[in-house]
Amino acid sequence: QVQLIESGGGLVKAGASLRLSCAASGRDSSYYAMGWFRQASGKEREFVAAINWGGDYGRYVDSVKGRFTISRPNAKNTVYLQMNDLKPEDTAVYYCAAGGSITDLRYWGQGTQVTVSS
Repeated sequence: QVQLIESGGGLVKAGASLRLSCAASGRDSSYYAMGWFRQASGKEREFVAAINWGGDYGRYVDSVKGRFTISRPNAKNTVYLQMNDLKPEDTAVYYCAAGGSITDLRYWGQGTQVTVSS
């Protein structure tokens, strides 16, 4: 079992930046791929970004490419999502996820709210 704790959400204006953090704990947590999903009010949860356990391969949804960066320094059990040039459409609850691979993220955090005002 893996426990995921997110932090770093908040209320910002369009064009600002935020950095989300997710710390994983539990058995073998350093060997899991990790990622971020988001769910806006009234919408389905969507994939945002993910990174492999080694920290050297990342994947992004098209809408955040060039603005968001996922990282995992030293391939440890903390992952970051640097979000730049935020837009109102980025407003959502952001969830950290972990699993055996980028396509198998099955453990979830509680979520952190990101609100971007225009």
